[in-house]
Amino acid sequence: MHATILNDVRENIISGTWPPGYRIPFEAELAKHYGCSRMTVNKALTQLTRAGFLVRSRKAGTYVKAPQSLSAALEITNIRQEVEASGRRYGYRLLQHIHRTATREDHDRLDDDNPALVHAITCLHEADDRPFCYELRLINPDAVPSIDPNAFQEEPPGAWLLRMVPWSSAEHQIVASAADDTTAKALDIAPGTACLEIQRKTMNEKGRVTWTKMTYPGDKHRLIASFSPGSS
Repeated sequence: MHATILNDVRENIISGTWPPGYRIPFEAELAKHYGCSRMTVNKALTQLTRAGFLVRSRKAGTYVKAPQSLSAALEITNIRQEVEASGRRYGYRLLQHIHRTATREDHDRLDDDNPALVHAITCLHEADDRPFCYELRLINPDAVPSIDPNAFQEEPPGAWLLRMVPWSSAEHQIVASAADDTTAKALDIAPGTACLEIQRKTMNEKGRVTWTKMTYPGDKHRLIASFSPGSS
């Protein structure tokens, strides 16, 4: 019965039947519905709370928690997978793709003085039709096969690169930042809102492949890394 309650409640949350902020039935109501003790119900709800599905309050009751996404801090992840792993529907919009002359700032970001031209891309990733991640990206055409001008209309540049371009090393920087006006507008948050910013460079034998900055609202994303004593 514990497993039945756990699976039923989780399915109601993942399917959207019980959306974020929804107050689920009280323990006594669930115990009556399933014909079991409140202790059994409590055990299942406690497990779901620890797993991040629910938020419990002695006075207010138990509510469905707004989902947070998990991103591996030491891996190159697919944002679509991050969204779908949290039980939400993924969406993507290309905002701008320009093939232009590289600036001094572009060279600094890529740590490379060689590319005369860069692909500068701005896009938005969504979860359940809401802004999820605002992405700025530079691609070095010297290190990447010819890019079709329409390549990123339907497929995000990160997913395309993972599929098409081998990489041998990467560097991550994780930064706490305040949303500027452009980022705030894209993410539909107030300017100055705390954000989590992931800056990444990837390289292969041809040189610097890409630089990207992915910005998430700070209260809706967290990073996770697994390691052991003595690991590099």
